[in-house]
Amino acid sequence: MNVEDVTALAKEALPRATFDYISTGSADEITLRENIAAFRRIRVLPPLLKGVSKVDLSTTVLKQRISLPIMLAPVAAQRMYHPQGALAVARAAVAAGTVFGVSSSATNSVEEIAAASRGPKWFQLYVPKDRAVTRQLVQRVERTGFKAIIVTVDLGEWKDADRRNRFALPKEMLVKHLRDVGFDQVSNKMSYQEVFAFNERAWDISLSWEFFEWLRSITKLPLLIKGVLRQQDAEKAVSLGLDGIVVSNHGGRRLDGMPASIDRLSDIVEVVGDRAEVYMDGGVRRGTDVLKALALGARAVLIGRPYAWGLAANGEAGVREGIELLREETLNAMLTSGCAKVADIERSLIMT
Repeated sequence: MNVEDVTALAKEALPRATFDYISTGSADEITLRENIAAFRRIRVLPPLLKGVSKVDLSTTVLKQRISLPIMLAPVAAQRMYHPQGALAVARAAVAAGTVFGVSSSATNSVEEIAAASRGPKWFQLYVPKDRAVTRQLVQRVERTGFKAIIVTVDLGEWKDADRRNRFALPKEMLVKHLRDVGFDQVSNKMSYQEVFAFNERAWDISLSWEFFEWLRSITKLPLLIKGVLRQQDAEKAVSLGLDGIVVSNHGGRRLDGMPASIDRLSDIVEVVGDRAEVYMDGGVRRGTDVLKALALGARAVLIGRPYAWGLAANGEAGVREGIELLREETLNAMLTSGCAKVADIERSLIMT
């Protein structure tokens, strides 16, 4: 059993439009495919006779110890894949001992998710145009015990498959989401078209770096930026005092033709140094992918589709099983490479 097998199970379980929504990429899917292909071009060069018989996968992220260097990335509308949605994922993250990245587009409220999980949670923020709504949302995140805020700046786009399938989030789910994040004026009395139009107007797509200065002024939580691929942007982020950077192209769901996240990782790590922690997502399907990303300087990786497919296939148990598959593969990759702990993973382990 591997992630590909879990994908097949999810495809059987979900309506085509829903499976395509999570699984496809934008335009010609060049970036989607490249995220995976780029990992496969990297070769592992394990040293011999290191005398390692036991591996400790634990590491720290933002001073929080987690049991493995794999975190759960924010994924929208998880109740589309299973009735328990983000609640099932939150419980699976606790069982795995890792961080759950909760999406602004979750179909459970932050209060519901916090009640389901005492484990570490980071809130992924899509920024409302109304700063009062943003402030209120940040305050709720703080009150419910979230440990960090990830600002996503690489918004996804409407994909060809979604147009062909005439995909649409169910109205009741969309209304609940918008009300959960603070848009109280949305109601079930509105038509779907009215709710969707409101959703399109609600989010601020014209962000600038000044937003991070404002956000820092209203919260003491660690701040991360997700969607960085350029060294100049990484430098700007750390100059503003951000605590973490997620190297990401939104899983190939944004502008097609962007480079693979793993291909940009080492350049970002080079410019950031030890001034902030660097993570990456996009294309992680095997334990060897985790090893390669850590060898290139990532503090940890985030996975999205792999656990969403597990959720679709078998709910909370499916998420747990998906994480466990990658845990076992990563452990084996480290053992075979002579790495007794995450800190032993070095650049010399791989060929690019």
